[in-house]
Amino acid sequence: MKYVKPLALFSDLMKTNSVKHKGRLLGLDVGDKYVGLAISDPLNKIAAPLSVLVRKKSTSNIDLMAADFHRLISELSVTGFIVGYPFNRLQSVPNAVQVKLLIDDLCKTGKLEGVKYTYWDECFTSKNVELLLKPLDLHLVEAKTIMDKFAAVGILQGYLDYVSRKLIPEAP
Repeated sequence: MKYVKPLALFSDLMKTNSVKHKGRLLGLDVGDKYVGLAISDPLNKIAAPLSVLVRKKSTSNIDLMAADFHRLISELSVTGFIVGYPFNRLQSVPNAVQVKLLIDDLCKTGKLEGVKYTYWDECFTSKNVELLLKPLDLHLVEAKTIMDKFAAVGILQGYLDYVSRKLIPEAP
């Protein structure tokens, strides 16, 4: 895996893929126990919820997670990851360390060579989803799964909206 700046990731994606077959992006919301996943549409305009991976801090689990990502890359034509990151310059954020550790561990597996990733601010994504789900009175496990997936949607959609404003020219 290779880190690239946010605009560079999308710019590379637009250059290297044909008009008919663009690579898609995978959004990741990294938590203590789960990693929520969202996928972009083939045109990289809209993010949709995908699934949740269980996250355990063990070597065998990181290998399984890397294998899951490798499968998603081939099945869904994923060319890059948009990883939610808690940017907060005013204070230390413990979640930032766990995000970096997960990415470092995935890189060490060697199973995701050639995949580019970038970090994107996940500010309030989980809180926004939590507020939307609260009136539904869902079972705790079901609410957590939905929250993780839709937090990943918020991260990926925020990124897609940003790059479309910055890199895709508007029609006259």
